Amino acid sequence: MKYESLERWTFLASLLLVSLAFLFLLKPFTGPIFWAVAIAVIFHPVRQWLSRRIGERSGLVAFLTLLICLFIVIIPIMILVSTMVAEGLAIYQKIQDGDIRPGQYLDQINQSFPAIEAFLAQFNLDFAELRDRLASGFAGASQFLAKQALGFGQNTFQFFLNTALMAYLAFFLLRDGSRLVELLIQALPLGDERERMLFTKFAEVTRATVKGNLFIAVIQGALGGLIFWILGITGAVLWGVVMAIFSLLPAVGAAVVWVPVAIYLVAIGEYVPATVLTVFGAVVIGLADNLLRPILVGRDTKLPDYIVLLSTLGGLVMFGINGFVMGPLVAALFMAFWGLFIREFSEQEPLETKPKE
Repeated sequence: MKYESLERWTFLASLLLVSLAFLFLLKPFTGPIFWAVAIAVIFHPVRQWLSRRIGERSGLVAFLTLLICLFIVIIPIMILVSTMVAEGLAIYQKIQDGDIRPGQYLDQINQSFPAIEAFLAQFNLDFAELRDRLASGFAGASQFLAKQALGFGQNTFQFFLNTALMAYLAFFLLRDGSRLVELLIQALPLGDERERMLFTKFAEVTRATVKGNLFIAVIQGALGGLIFWILGITGAVLWGVVMAIFSLLPAVGAAVVWVPVAIYLVAIGEYVPATVLTVFGAVVIGLADNLLRPILVGRDTKLPDYIVLLSTLGGLVMFGINGFVMGPLVAALFMAFWGLFIREFSEQEPLETKPKE
């Protein structure tokens, strides 16, 4: 009995070490693997619809599903990224040449709204010092964007390699995803009911985060970039992407970009464009979140805003740009695990974490 117990523990230890070594090997490909899984989860309904139309030919169905994803998601994103990189470099070059002077814009706002300086003085804040800090911060941010753009240009081959790897993995996950999930349910020692619930939660949160939050952010960024382009504001695509990024953060939103621009337009006497931007930003961009989020995300999978904010920022630190999705996903799984624990090991029902409507 002792020898059999030793064999079992040795086997489990070896299994753990081999699994950790395998995960370590996959670490450089975390991004492509995660997005391949996300594509398989999000486009699973499309795969099911195609299966009902052309029959259960898994390879063909998976290929057609991936082709749809390629044309409506991947190719547009690649075009957007390349355009954003070009505009980011152009703006940085204009700052370097002195064509764009952030400090001058702030001085113009101060001259048009002298009450701002008096308001800041009440809190012992010097406008000139604040102006210099904001100007240097803007210059530093543009330099950072330029470095990222140059890095993207230098790593174009790696970008396309990761994209190809993501598409390759997504094909097999679309084709064999159901069997892989059943295999994982058999292998994991968590109990089949718990595992199915956790996989369901993973799918729900992935769809809610990618299809919902990211799609809404893209819509808001696209609307913001469109109105910037109509008004002739430099770098419309770049600012649209920046608005999309800020739209992912609760209590921040796209207004952090378009409001200062509207104020500057008023400061230089461009009252009509400022009014158009303000009305469009408040009505169209602002309401897009309130109208689309309940439809695309739903109420059951929505995390509290403070959890979304903390998990998104933490995800950015840990996973880079992928953290916009991976952070909230980890937070949702964390809450799901603790919900299971409270339900099974406590006599009380888990407390509701969503804010009251």
